[in-house]
Amino acid sequence: MDLPTKQFALVLDTKLDPWESSTGFRRVEIPVPVLNEKDDIKDALAVLIKVQYAGVCGTDRGIWKRKVFKELICNSLKAENKTTRIVGHEFTGEVVQAGSLVETLYNIKVGNPVSGDSHITCGKCFQCRNGEQHVCWSQQIMGISIDGVFAPYIKLPAKNLWVVDPSRVRPEVSAMYDPFGNAVHATSRVDFRGKRVAIFGCGPIGMFSILLLRVFGAAKIIAIDTNPENLETAKKLGAHEAILIQPKEKTHAYDPDPEVLARVMELTYGMGVDISMEMAGPNSSLSNCIENTRIGGQIILFGLYDGDFVIPKFSRLIVRGITLYSIIGRQIFSTWQTAQRMLSDRTNGIQDKIFDIILKGGNGTIIPFEEYTSEMFEKKMQEHSKLLFKFD
Repeated sequence: MDLPTKQFALVLDTKLDPWESSTGFRRVEIPVPVLNEKDDIKDALAVLIKVQYAGVCGTDRGIWKRKVFKELICNSLKAENKTTRIVGHEFTGEVVQAGSLVETLYNIKVGNPVSGDSHITCGKCFQCRNGEQHVCWSQQIMGISIDGVFAPYIKLPAKNLWVVDPSRVRPEVSAMYDPFGNAVHATSRVDFRGKRVAIFGCGPIGMFSILLLRVFGAAKIIAIDTNPENLETAKKLGAHEAILIQPKEKTHAYDPDPEVLARVMELTYGMGVDISMEMAGPNSSLSNCIENTRIGGQIILFGLYDGDFVIPKFSRLIVRGITLYSIIGRQIFSTWQTAQRMLSDRTNGIQDKIFDIILKGGNGTIIPFEEYTSEMFEKKMQEHSKLLFKFD
């Protein structure tokens, strides 16, 4: 297959757009990557992928606003002696070229439709050798510490790929295996059966979590967000209750919201929820989780913001016997297997609700990549909780 030599990609350029004084991504022309085993032996284990769909993650929004991963992005670019990072890490596409060892080692062939995990692990460290690849000592993350997928053609290690079946999971949803896997990981860490759960932050991964919690048997799901539209969506996806956090002046930005606590206590008969899921990132959201979780309860930490956090009345966290679980990425590839089975089972409604409700049936949420402008994309991010780029 003859490939073009040039392509357009969305990048963060730290030279032209300094971190502290800019927002957004640039659309620039770059070379199409190539496989060259003669010059780089690792290309024997790599593939070239023609991207079909690429998902816009909350992390991408955070990078757009310069709120997350500054150190990792800037330090990795410095190490590579470059200033531009191709962003994006959620995708589905087709293998168009494969290194000489790919089929033998991974049973991946040219023509296979694939998605893939965004965390490129080393395979050599203590964690990787002990089944903890999701916390690899020297992992790289697509679109953050190595180039990502907001481009028509990408080169990736074949070991990170997951062959998908479009007859079981439609490609628009396959592009979201990575974030859906985050939700699978987060909702698999503790036992949710029969539990009252509060989800602080109803972005896409919070919404995926609601879908999974209904199937996993949570007794009461309380969706909590600052965005009324997100809460309406959460109710459509199966949340039993929704609480809107109203903007107001606070003594400290990290202070919890007493109105939320009062409503949660009302809904839980004065006890608090069994499990809180922090899916938003701000310090105040963590404080809300701690305040609203019952004595002996559990907190899932997934949201991510840069900077220092303050935990008011820290001793109460200990005295109340609350357990914190930090969730990063997916458990490669056990989480992917669970995700595939959950999405392939059309009787549970998860796949259909992701497309029809979260993606709004593709109405305004799927952007032709060649039509990208900063102004249009900014507007789309304000209008929709989940977006996809579509490539020709």
